[in-house]
Amino acid sequence: MSYLDANRESWTKLREFQEQTARRNWTRTELAWGLWKVPEAEVGVVGDVSGLDVVELGCGTAYWSAWLARLGARPVAVDLTPSQLEIAALMQQEFGLEFPLVEANAEATPLPDASFDLAFSEYGASIWCDPHKWIPEAARLLRPGGRLVYLKNATIAMLCAPEDEDAQLTADLLHDYFGMHRFDWPDGTAEFHLGFGDHIRCLRDAGFELENVWELQAPADAQTHPVYDYVTAEWARQWPSEEIWVARKRR
Repeated sequence: MSYLDANRESWTKLREFQEQTARRNWTRTELAWGLWKVPEAEVGVVGDVSGLDVVELGCGTAYWSAWLARLGARPVAVDLTPSQLEIAALMQQEFGLEFPLVEANAEATPLPDASFDLAFSEYGASIWCDPHKWIPEAARLLRPGGRLVYLKNATIAMLCAPEDEDAQLTADLLHDYFGMHRFDWPDGTAEFHLGFGDHIRCLRDAGFELENVWELQAPADAQTHPVYDYVTAEWARQWPSEEIWVARKRR
């Protein structure tokens, strides 16, 4: 089974959990990043999206697309898993928002060249797709000068991740840094994470210039997530568990 099929199967099994969380996420009115809900107002990476064409790569239940639509963007939400898009469609009906939902692999979408101003991912293509494939695909989709913004697990967090996916991050380095790329988990799913140098070169080779990297810290009052408890709030106050990368396609 390919990693794409395994990842799709895994997310399909999580439909009940996704249904429970989708409505809560769609209800939010302020942009917030990752496990710790770091306010966009604190990092300021999205900017003014009014009138922009946006593609969300690996959208899940498309709550980020919904948030951006409320700010005046024209999003197109792409995901590999039909059950995720079904939930997104239900949320669209409930909240009175309408934008295209496209079932596709973010590494090779059916969307036209140079048709977006912003490509976006929060724990979607940014970790579940091969960066040597999805980042060039994002470049293809963007107009010259368009931006790529995405959130992923922090590099140091992946180096401290045990093989047991239910175990918590340690204070020890458990993986080799050199050669970081594909992380295969016991359930058959796979994630993709590059070291900083390889990551920057991947962006540059695809035609991007790196503008910023935010290493997110859990707020002082943060509590460990009840489901995604692989990283504790205490760990994430000492070391970054998440990163936001911002790049711009060369003109």
